[in-house]
Amino acid sequence: MGDGMGPLAGFRIVEFAGIGPGPFASMLFADLGASVIRIDRLSSSGLGIDVPTRFALLARSRPSVAIDLKHPDGIALAGDLMAKADALIEGFRPGTMERLGLGPDAALRRNPRLVYGRMTGWGQTGPLAQAAGHDLNYLALVGALHAVGRAGSKPTPPLNLAADFGGGALYLAFGMACAMLEAQRSGKGQVVDAAMVDGAASLMTMFYGLYAAGRHSLERGTNLLDSGSAIYETYECADGRFVSIAPIELKFREVLFKKLGLPYTKDDGPDLRDKLEKLFKTRTRDEWCALLEGTDACFAPVLSMAEAPRHPHNVARDAFIEVEGVVQPAPAPRFSRTPSERPTPPQDQGEGTRAALAAWGIQRDRIESLLRDNVVAESQPQKVIAE
Repeated sequence: MGDGMGPLAGFRIVEFAGIGPGPFASMLFADLGASVIRIDRLSSSGLGIDVPTRFALLARSRPSVAIDLKHPDGIALAGDLMAKADALIEGFRPGTMERLGLGPDAALRRNPRLVYGRMTGWGQTGPLAQAAGHDLNYLALVGALHAVGRAGSKPTPPLNLAADFGGGALYLAFGMACAMLEAQRSGKGQVVDAAMVDGAASLMTMFYGLYAAGRHSLERGTNLLDSGSAIYETYECADGRFVSIAPIELKFREVLFKKLGLPYTKDDGPDLRDKLEKLFKTRTRDEWCALLEGTDACFAPVLSMAEAPRHPHNVARDAFIEVEGVVQPAPAPRFSRTPSERPTPPQDQGEGTRAALAAWGIQRDRIESLLRDNVVAESQPQKVIAE
């Protein structure tokens, strides 16, 4: 990918392999057409997750080049790739790239237009900058985790969507895209300091406004959007599956109540919740879908990851695709004139070394010399045996 389709076709990005948000941001750039080259270290898996390569979907659609970043020639090669790039993504602890000689000052001296994207949990500065952490910790620090959970329960760890991917990868990608756009006007690159804790805080903006206005309680499970409302909730059906309802607006609540055969009420207390719990258990999930799906009742079945790709709406929109036998979300969003290419499978560490370095203008005799000296490595793709 990155050679002719998608709105970012023609842009070149160097990714220093990491885990979580960095690879996700790189995947987004590759999905949308940028030519992304992933630099894996010789001494690590580069993928950050203990699954066979074909299932490491965050690494899709870009080649892997394995480089020994402890060798001077490896550092020189990485620097040459950065000099050819529009942008860079790295997710090491603050100071790591500087110690390698690949920090922003050195990179921008060679390539003044480079957008230098830095992905960390706590940010490049601050008293926690050098501490280890994960999604749950960043949510905890900004007030988000405290707000998630049922009434009377302790905070509930959500999937790592909000800090790693929402507050981290998406803010990194958006910030870099903004800086790349500005660089086209000014001719000057810059550093994008994307911290998951900053992004997670930003995602809480609406709720901080509601709290300041006295419209959001600090007591979990008592608010409209945190399971405190009977009409913004999930309910179990007769077959043990679940449905979701969310008719926040009164006009949509009227639709739901009419469809359910209940008298309209503005009550949103325990009595309504009890009625709805009993009512939804009288039919199966599919029967409720037949009655409510596609109406203004703000309804949807609660689907598992096994079920979601087969739902008619997702099928109609090609929301999920299958790449060499692996079902996965399709690139998003959609573009009318510059659609994205179909993703390609993740590569094993170093699988694309020769071809990718050549495509980025590294001379073939230099590539062969680096291979002989074990400064770079090239692996053979793992064969998938049909089951």
